Amino acid sequence: MPRKPTRRRRSLIARPLTFAPFSRSLAHLHSTFMPKHQMLGSKVPGSPSHNEVVKKTSKEKIEQSESSEEEEFGGEVQADFAFFDPKPDDFHGVKILLQSYLDNTEWDLSGFVDLILEQTTVGTVVKIEDDEDNGLFSVVSALNLGRYKDHKCIADLKEYLLRLCLEKSIKGDLRVLLGEQAHNVGLLVSRRVVNLPPQLLPPLYDALFDEISWATEDEPTEELRNSFCFNSYVLVSKMYKHKNADKKNQLSSDSEEAIIYVNPEDEIFHKLSLWSFNFPFHAEQVTARELKNYRPMGLVMAVEADKISTFREQLHSLIDEP
Repeated sequence: MPRKPTRRRRSLIARPLTFAPFSRSLAHLHSTFMPKHQMLGSKVPGSPSHNEVVKKTSKEKIEQSESSEEEEFGGEVQADFAFFDPKPDDFHGVKILLQSYLDNTEWDLSGFVDLILEQTTVGTVVKIEDDEDNGLFSVVSALNLGRYKDHKCIADLKEYLLRLCLEKSIKGDLRVLLGEQAHNVGLLVSRRVVNLPPQLLPPLYDALFDEISWATEDEPTEELRNSFCFNSYVLVSKMYKHKNADKKNQLSSDSEEAIIYVNPEDEIFHKLSLWSFNFPFHAEQVTARELKNYRPMGLVMAVEADKISTFREQLHSLIDEP
């Protein structure tokens, strides 16, 4: 069934962002992973079939200030990003992005990637248009925890989260979401390279939540339509937590944050969450001087579906603010 057209089409204009000192630090720390893009051609959903590329908007110039150390590429790099439905050829790229999704635990990651790629009606991967290397820059999806409960990867994930949740009151709520309410719970999966242009985030999440809404009407069977009627979302992410975050008056209000969010949208999700918990994260060790007082932590959040409209509005305000 053809995908419905988007409710609106908008140009992505890059502006200086002021997430907070932590975001700028993370962007600097990871700037060597890929060139900073000074020309952005972003895509928003159009009306092709599920297996066709989503139509693009016009390119917009990104003005970025770079230190002399960062100017490795001299001049401009043109990147025409596109949103695509997941397909089997994306397996290795998605697996790389999700390599540390559950820290360094052994689990059925390959099976998890397969679920994401098989669900083409809801989910997006971001690539560069006509890139011969077919490299992936981002993946987002939402998997029904009840629908896939018999898959080993989902069983592994549930066991992992329950094991790491040490707060008794939250653990009871988590067990309910992963168990008796699982058929109405979406696991919101979002991973990307660290310096993907933030201007892509609002249309990327808009596309995801629009697809979820359309799936409740357009899927061919009632069972499939109901599988996208989410009441809640569970998110597994990562952050950096200051070693003195739990001690009063131990942080410098001018230069230190208690929490550094790897993804700016996670701060919005965190504030809107019904509950959350964090745990030590071992797959990555802090080596950067700017993060010497911080520890990498896993972050698990539960967000009610009726908060998503607020999330979308706040994400647009954060990224699009003048």
